[in-house]
Amino acid sequence: MSPGGGRALGPLVAVLALVLAPCAGRRRAIVNRSVPDVCATCHIHATCHQIEGKSVCICNYGFVGNGRTHCQDKDECQIGANKICGNHTLCHNTHGSFYCVCLDGYRASNNNKTFIPNDGTNCTDIDECEESGLCGHNARCVNTEGSYKCYCNDGYKLENGAHSFHPDGNKVSCQEIRCGSPPEMEHGYIVGNYSSVPGSTVHYECEEGFYSDEGKFSYCTANEAWEPATLRCKGVDCGVPPSILNARPTSTSKTTYGSKVTYSCVHGYFIASGNQTAVCNAKGQWDGADLVCKEIDCGRPLLIPHAQIIWDNSTTLWSRVYYQCKEGYYFDGDRNFSECTMDQEWENITYVCKEEELFSNFSIFNETCMKWQRKTGRRGVQGTYTFHILGQRWDEKTFSEDVILNVTTSEDNPKVCLDLNSGSNYVVNITTISSTNISVSVTVAVQTKVKEAFNNVLIFNDTCLKWWRNIRGADTEDRYSFHVQGQRWYQKEFLHEMTFNLTTHKQAPEVCFDLQPGTNYSVNISMVALNFSLMVSMTTQITDPPFPDVEFVAAKGSPPLLRLRKAEDRNGPISLYQVIVLPLGLQSTFICDSFAAATFFSNTTDTKGYVAAEFQAKDVADNMPVALGDRHYYGKFYNAPLKLGNEYCVFLRIISEWNKVRTQSCAVWAQIKNLSPTLQYMTAVVFGSLAAVCLILFLSFSAARSYLHSAVHSPPAALACEGVRLSATMGMTQAGIASSSLETENVSLL
Repeated sequence: MSPGGGRALGPLVAVLALVLAPCAGRRRAIVNRSVPDVCATCHIHATCHQIEGKSVCICNYGFVGNGRTHCQDKDECQIGANKICGNHTLCHNTHGSFYCVCLDGYRASNNNKTFIPNDGTNCTDIDECEESGLCGHNARCVNTEGSYKCYCNDGYKLENGAHSFHPDGNKVSCQEIRCGSPPEMEHGYIVGNYSSVPGSTVHYECEEGFYSDEGKFSYCTANEAWEPATLRCKGVDCGVPPSILNARPTSTSKTTYGSKVTYSCVHGYFIASGNQTAVCNAKGQWDGADLVCKEIDCGRPLLIPHAQIIWDNSTTLWSRVYYQCKEGYYFDGDRNFSECTMDQEWENITYVCKEEELFSNFSIFNETCMKWQRKTGRRGVQGTYTFHILGQRWDEKTFSEDVILNVTTSEDNPKVCLDLNSGSNYVVNITTISSTNISVSVTVAVQTKVKEAFNNVLIFNDTCLKWWRNIRGADTEDRYSFHVQGQRWYQKEFLHEMTFNLTTHKQAPEVCFDLQPGTNYSVNISMVALNFSLMVSMTTQITDPPFPDVEFVAAKGSPPLLRLRKAEDRNGPISLYQVIVLPLGLQSTFICDSFAAATFFSNTTDTKGYVAAEFQAKDVADNMPVALGDRHYYGKFYNAPLKLGNEYCVFLRIISEWNKVRTQSCAVWAQIKNLSPTLQYMTAVVFGSLAAVCLILFLSFSAARSYLHSAVHSPPAALACEGVRLSATMGMTQAGIASSSLETENVSLL
């Protein structure tokens, strides 16, 4: 056999190996399931080989991979940058193989359309007759005796199906023969890539859960059709689900691939291990059917103190054990039996055997009354309770009470009210005898209060309290303890605290506190005798803020630069700072708290002054500079420039606002006299005067020039008249300069 023939048989051998390998693997798997069968795990595109006595999976020719989990198509056309086919060629990769074709203008040396370069085939240049293009693309010219004929290349044909033709001057196109899309297989799919040219192969495999022992390949034939594949995929059937000891299937769908069956343990058994669900796998076997059911056994029942059990020694499901309290104890719970449950535990019950209780849930109500719950197994039997009462008062050392009384009752919930004095402390000891002749006692403390210890509490004059005292007679004195605490929201570090006592026998006591202004106070009043307290809240109003700390300035000629100093919030929160400008003559009539905050643009500006600036307290920095007349707005007020020739008085006003109260303090900050123009203003005046002089000189020069021109052409009399007119003009001009200077001095600086 030639080398080319051996390579041609290679794909056939690989195909046979692919078909036979799964069968051989399955047969081995059936013979011995206990020994892992390597060959049975080979990939569909791999063959099992024996190497050194071991089974090894090797991917078939044309595939690469580990032989078990994957064997993918090897793209031979990528080897050597398409040089595997030689020069003047194109390489086409197929599933598991490849083939070569010559480029246009070249022909394979074996005269075939396709070839595999294993027999020395190469592409040679077509002779001149073919290069002439008479036959068109994908066709070759064959010289005949006295003529020539065109033939479509292998794998090509004319539209009418013919393969040869004689050119008639028109170029004829040979179309490539293709098989189109391969047929679809029910429950099957195509593996890898494929081509639709003749000779191509399509490889099919069954979907998971289906199998087939028939052919899995289809071939593209020269007649442009796919050779039908004999693949028929059949569904896997796992058959009847396996039986499990002490379990039964609760639901079964089907027995095909992916079907499920669910098991549950029979009555009296529980799931010890394993899965409840088995699944039909792709190999036709039920997976996960390993449920283990064991019989429920709760073991020995729980023991309850002071109780005996009645039981038949059964520990299986729903077995019962009964409890009964021993003599001298009584039952307290929901029921007297417990059952063995599915959780393999005896049911938890609240069955308790308690010793006879004579004082349960003891409580005091209505200040002098007592009640309790009497729990005993001897219901309806009377019991006698002895009360020993000791009483005293804190404020009256001579007062004391010592009383003993008996109460007999058969009630399960006895109630007893004692006749106790108000405003006293009592210790009550209650004793009784149990059914076992054991003495049982309980001791409680009772404190009686006096009604209306603080009645009609009233705040007056902001810092004073008074109330009505209606206790134990007019001659009895009472001592009160006062704890006063004051805080300010606007001054976090502020704390005013004081404590003092007051002893009085008045029916309407009064007390006044030395409190700070603008402060929230809490006053705790305790009545020592009754150990009783009352909380009163008081708020003091703010007073005038501190007098402004200013450095008085007396200025002449120009407005001074003032320095604003922050004030302390000691009489209330500082809210605003206002700079007020008044005519100097109104300084003595200015009232700080009656001045309306007029703006510069109001109708009263010239006569009553105005607010030049207003600053929020939070925006003021200590020693902050304030420039009068800078033409800026501060708050809603305009800082207007001061007028020349006027005299002014400047006030600083500090305003506090809190709790709907407004207070203020004022101080004279500055006095300004003989206000003169500023440097900027004088510069403007100088430049204005220079401009006026230049204008006059220009007018004079023009008048002189006109006069000279007239003198040349006019008689002497006319010249005399013109001289008089020029003199008058110059005099008027000088008078204009003087007038302009006077007007400039009267300009107000705005």
